[in-house]
Amino acid sequence: MEEASASKHGAVPPLLAEVEVSNLPGFDVTPSPSPRPQPNPKRPSRPGVPPLDRLPRRSEVVLPPLDSPFQPPGFRSVQPHSISLPASPSAFGVPIPVAGAGAGDSQDLQRQATSNVAREPHRSPAQDKGGNGVGFEQPDKVKFRSQPIPGGQPARAGNRVGRGGGRAMNRDKSYDSFKTFSGKLERQLTHLAGASEAPEEEDSDDAIRAHRTTSMPKVDRFFAALEGPELDKLKSSENLVLPSDKTWPFLLRFPVSAFGICLGVSSQAILWNTIATSAQTTFLHVSTKVNLVLWCVSVALMCAITAVYALKVVFYLEAVRREYYHPIRVNFFFAPWIACLFLAIGVPPSVATELPSWLWYALMAPVLILELKIYGQWMSGGQRRLSKVANPSNHLSVVGNFVGALLGASMGLKEGPVFFFSVGLAHYSVLFVTLYQRLPTNETLPKELHPVFFLFVAAPSVASMAWAKITGEFGYGSRVAYFIAMFLYASLAVRINFFRGFRFSLAWWAYTFPMTGAAIASIRYSTEVGNSFTKALCVALSVIAVLTVAALFGTTLVHAFVLRNLFPNDISIAITERKMTPILELHESGCGDDDHSSRSSNDVEAQQK
Repeated sequence: MEEASASKHGAVPPLLAEVEVSNLPGFDVTPSPSPRPQPNPKRPSRPGVPPLDRLPRRSEVVLPPLDSPFQPPGFRSVQPHSISLPASPSAFGVPIPVAGAGAGDSQDLQRQATSNVAREPHRSPAQDKGGNGVGFEQPDKVKFRSQPIPGGQPARAGNRVGRGGGRAMNRDKSYDSFKTFSGKLERQLTHLAGASEAPEEEDSDDAIRAHRTTSMPKVDRFFAALEGPELDKLKSSENLVLPSDKTWPFLLRFPVSAFGICLGVSSQAILWNTIATSAQTTFLHVSTKVNLVLWCVSVALMCAITAVYALKVVFYLEAVRREYYHPIRVNFFFAPWIACLFLAIGVPPSVATELPSWLWYALMAPVLILELKIYGQWMSGGQRRLSKVANPSNHLSVVGNFVGALLGASMGLKEGPVFFFSVGLAHYSVLFVTLYQRLPTNETLPKELHPVFFLFVAAPSVASMAWAKITGEFGYGSRVAYFIAMFLYASLAVRINFFRGFRFSLAWWAYTFPMTGAAIASIRYSTEVGNSFTKALCVALSVIAVLTVAALFGTTLVHAFVLRNLFPNDISIAITERKMTPILELHESGCGDDDHSSRSSNDVEAQQK
């Protein structure tokens, strides 16, 4: 009790016994006692501070109870604070003294002293001897413990960054080069959620990825980097732009060839409508309700696949661009418009008996725009000349002309259907000759791609029905096209081993509507030449088409929901712009830096051209 009373009346604490006070002015002057501040009844009382000798040794600053730069005279309550101090010395800022010793001011003074000391480094007693004589003790082992800053808006902002900043900074940036907004949309959503990121780092990453995807790989690059039936397998000597050790987002894995499902199901709706309404197949007693069910299923599939691919266009436009520059995928951009034409042709009578003429113009306008682009590249030469990119999937870009001519003639139009029929006939002749002779520069198609040969049957089958609608009869022109289709169909059907030992591909759906088209053309031909042979032929082709579509539909469901490998990583769109030469090869070939830099600059100039 005596020691406590002595310390209360101004005795020096034990911790300051060794402090040199010769250079501290006014230290030996006893200040006038100040009244002890009364506690504010509205403020909650703080718990008592334990004695200093019972506190664990930490990197702490002990503030004296007398005159000091940090506290006003008369302030007796000292509470040690654990502060992480810098390691290098700098200018020691002196806080501005504040008069008064109220309870609210005491907390402000403590916070001000803490912030000032936190900005300054540790100072050894030897360094402080020539200064104000206040020594900052630094233990042998310093334990840095972070302390929250009490109260205020800055603390809430800091806590917000702490809660959401980790999620924002951990965002996967591997796919930003293929995103339409380069990750900006995700950063905006993260910012709205209460997190923040380093803008300079993001901008630099976006600039690097934008520079990397400024130019598309050329056709030669696709053929050099890929192999397989659909150019969907990466060669062992190639690398990918996207990570290959994990599954990509669903939209990046969703290909444009998925519209082939719409082609197969919508053509089946036309087939069942023809069987139900044709005089030569009335003995089958097929109801028109089958056509209605298949048409509704086709509309639902078309809406679902279109919605998913529209999201891909919005969020991953770079991936869509690469599909357009792909020598095989570009032909599947005709598939959604051809599927819409099939839906218009096979519309059930209970849904609509007549279609407006503007619908035909609306559906054929995108087809015409694509044809002006694709056919111009075939004719003008260059990287995308027909002899360079010719493959059986090019029939998709031709068959749309005949399907459009068939729909236009069914709606009573005259000039438009003839125009598209003429354009399709000219380019089909050129494409047929190019694919039939198979130039020595073209590689032999693998057996996985053998079903694609049925696309040879699609164009003449639909052309025969379109010309019959234009002329009003199944005349000699229609029969010539139909016989060509039947011969190609038979030449493929007799080769049984031609369709064995290949793997399933989603693009197979595009190879189903040629069989359906051949069956519909046979039913149309049997109405002109009615005999037992034509009846048996149309029934046999119809059964084959239905079984093929049913088998593909079941296989697709198994791969989608059981095996869950229907949409693997679409590596065909993730190849690099140019083949990177390994550093080891550069050293072995003895190429200097000047030669390598000149070759790189030439490659860049060639790509810009």
